[in-house]
Amino acid sequence: MAERFRNKTVIVTGGASGIGEAAARLFASEGGRVVISDMSEKGKDLSDSLNSEGYETTFIKTDVTNEEDVKHLVNSTVEKYGSLDVLFANAGIGGMSLVHETDFSAWKKIIDVNLHGVFLCNKYAIAQMLKQETGGAIVNNDSIHGVVGKAGVGAYSAAKGGVKLLTQSATAEYASKGIRINNVNPGYIDTPLLADLPEEMRQELIRLHPIGRLGKPEEVAKAVAFLASDDASFITGASLLVDGGYTSV
Repeated sequence: MAERFRNKTVIVTGGASGIGEAAARLFASEGGRVVISDMSEKGKDLSDSLNSEGYETTFIKTDVTNEEDVKHLVNSTVEKYGSLDVLFANAGIGGMSLVHETDFSAWKKIIDVNLHGVFLCNKYAIAQMLKQETGGAIVNNDSIHGVVGKAGVGAYSAAKGGVKLLTQSATAEYASKGIRINNVNPGYIDTPLLADLPEEMRQELIRLHPIGRLGKPEEVAKAVAFLASDDASFITGASLLVDGGYTSV
């Protein structure tokens, strides 16, 4: 396998499971020094497992909504590996309710994790990349619902729409500095977030994808790795839909 990330340091937030885990495994397999960030200690188990396979990873427990935690994540990464070359800002939570039934505390939590968390990780990653003067790549995990709405996802869609425009604005600010910032926009992916759905709802989600199934975390991870690699050297400010055709109909 090509080692597109050899001698590069990668942070993956929300890296303990789902899309984040798949991305951490892929970055590691392509030679990256991978920092797995998560609130769950499963991230340490993943790091230990990857290290036992000969890869170079570490786990840093991080609450992406806590500014001091995010500072610590970036600073500790640089202290250990000497640089920060790639950020995959993946950490996020779901949530469904109609707007008039959405509790304000639930709204704030979804916005806090899915938008404020991405902002904080971008802020401190960009500051480090500017300090290095070697550029870097950031991929933000957005969503199809950062592009199109759907009944019941008002808070989630508001946060993800914010991520899309944050990415585009940051691109305008930092592209000339060699920092590329893009979004990956997955459809519904077969991850632990969907594990507890009733089968009827699961089948309804499948029907919304013309390809006829849910996505796999590994399929999103491959898109993330592409955007983070030099293969995408002329791509910045983009939203790459990995959605099985969801937004085409």
